[in-house]
Amino acid sequence: MQEQEIDNLEQMIPLLASGAITKAYLDSLSAGNIVLEVQEGILYEVHPNGTKNKIKDLPALIEVDMNKKVYL
Repeated sequence: MQEQEIDNLEQMIPLLASGAITKAYLDSLSAGNIVLEVQEGILYEVHPNGTKNKIKDLPALIEVDMNKKVYL
């Protein structure tokens, strides 16, 4: 396999991962399971019938400098 071919395939990884996450989400709901989902900083429990229950507000995201250690 050529280097260019590998680079092209690697660029598809985010799209493939996104599709896999969506499929797992839908498969879980289709199997009758409850799924946790975050929307606008709020954690929800999503039921197979489409209803959502608010679990809690989540703390603000922490912006991290990749060159710096963060202690929580």
